[in-house]
Amino acid sequence: PLNANQFSSLVSFCYNVGSRNFQASTLRMKLNRLDYFGAAGEFWKWRRGGGKILRGLVNRRREEYLLFRMRL
Repeated sequence: PLNANQFSSLVSFCYNVGSRNFQASTLRMKLNRLDYFGAAGEFWKWRRGGGKILRGLVNRRREEYLLFRMRL
């Protein structure tokens, strides 16, 4: 079960990385195990584009992470 903030965060994440990448991700596996704390820590792994850490992706992941961790 996800709260509305977690759901919104994951929609943004999936839209950005693609559903296939999300399907194969450790983030999804941790969610399925109800390890929400561990899943939140996985957002940071997805901040690279072309092999380089991109400032825009760092900002996006930070916002997704913060929204995911926010309680209603």
